[in-house]
Amino acid sequence: MTVPDAAGVLAELRRWIEDSWDPELSLVRWRELLADAGWACPAWPPGWCGRSLPAGLAALVREELAGAGVPGPAEGVGVGLAGPVLIEHGTDALRERFVRRTVTGEITWCQLFSEPGAGSDLAGLTTRAEAVAGGWLVTGQKVWSTGAATADFGLLLARTDASVPKHRGITCFVLPMRQPGVEVRPLRQMNGHSSFNEVFLDRARVPAGYLIGEQGGGWTVALSILAHERRLAASRPGPAPPQEAGAAGRAWREAIAERTAASEPHKWYPQRAGRPDLVTGRAIAHGLAGDPLVRQEIARLVELAWSARWTAERAAAARAAGRPPGPEGSLGKLASSVIARQAARVHALIAGPHGMLAGPGSPLDGTIAEIFLSVPGISIAGGTDQIQRTIIGERILGLPREPDPSRNLPFREVPGGLPGPRRRPHLLPGLRAAERCHAAPSHPRLFRILGDVATEHRGARRRAAGHHLGPARPRQQ
Repeated sequence: MTVPDAAGVLAELRRWIEDSWDPELSLVRWRELLADAGWACPAWPPGWCGRSLPAGLAALVREELAGAGVPGPAEGVGVGLAGPVLIEHGTDALRERFVRRTVTGEITWCQLFSEPGAGSDLAGLTTRAEAVAGGWLVTGQKVWSTGAATADFGLLLARTDASVPKHRGITCFVLPMRQPGVEVRPLRQMNGHSSFNEVFLDRARVPAGYLIGEQGGGWTVALSILAHERRLAASRPGPAPPQEAGAAGRAWREAIAERTAASEPHKWYPQRAGRPDLVTGRAIAHGLAGDPLVRQEIARLVELAWSARWTAERAAAARAAGRPPGPEGSLGKLASSVIARQAARVHALIAGPHGMLAGPGSPLDGTIAEIFLSVPGISIAGGTDQIQRTIIGERILGLPREPDPSRNLPFREVPGGLPGPRRRPHLLPGLRAAERCHAAPSHPRLFRILGDVATEHRGARRRAAGHHLGPARPRQQ
């Protein structure tokens, strides 16, 4: 395949912008023009808002659009995750229905993967989809979903077959979010923000044609989404651009309003990354630039940051060469956690106990305290550090696969694999006494263990009260 000439492509783009840009167009109409010309997502295939350009050249196109002072396509989960996965695994009908409207921003998306009992072990998810006439009914609970309260559709993983091992019984769906069977509740974080949601699904309906990939092939689709997610995590929407001379007209007003709303859930993300950009200035301002311990920790932070930057450049070069996202994303994700923790450590050395204060008069008006409270989240979001190390060990270092006794068991035989329907907290007090009993576990090995424990318990010798606390002593009067 012939690689297009970069200079020629960019010259063509400049001519097209000159002929097509009108600041008084609506944002959706402008994005429709971008999509139809293939400039919206240039790495995507022709016919689906793209031109099949190599990743490196597609990045140059995005830079040229930004430099020309025109809005680009919509950002976030839609273009970052939903669009690519629909192009890679979806049917033509799904692509026709969703891809263009996702790029123009007419519809928005969220991700429905993690569950209260299936975070790091995502394949252990228990949300189930039951086939019915005309589609599927989904029941379960999802958590840590950003944007679920406002999204039109969700990328949903649900279990469609419990008679096969856990990785083989999962299917990926497009879930319409605006329906009676979907309830979204915000989660309050310890840093005061509410960026995430828990989502309760009570026989929520999925139309029959809304499967992504094959039934039972959802794990393959999920791996593709997660690979794209690690790239997306490094490019969350930033603050809205200021209203400048080049950002005038209806299209820019609507783009700025959209960016402001999109960046609101992520406004604390710079603090989650540790704000290493503040470290040197803070050390100088506090007169600690000559402190040998502070200088040593700052040097270590700079070393980590530059190493991560070089790793990211290697990953970008791999994408520019046409290679799909791979395990190098795990290296970058793990590096971001290490950098954030090191930055928080340096901030603590500089600010001392005052760094825990928030509000007026506190260090940077509470920004340092928010860093301390937010940094732990980066080691969890997008796959925990432990999961990233497992991926690196297995896929880069070639180490043996991590033992998983349940890998080849039918999911219904995995201990705790198939709980009953989850009840919302406000319904729990009204349960009848008979409903409070736990269902007996179905795994035969557990039956044997429970039987042994019960036998030992029945034969145990009763001890006098207080024996395990030491001899009883008379209470002082």
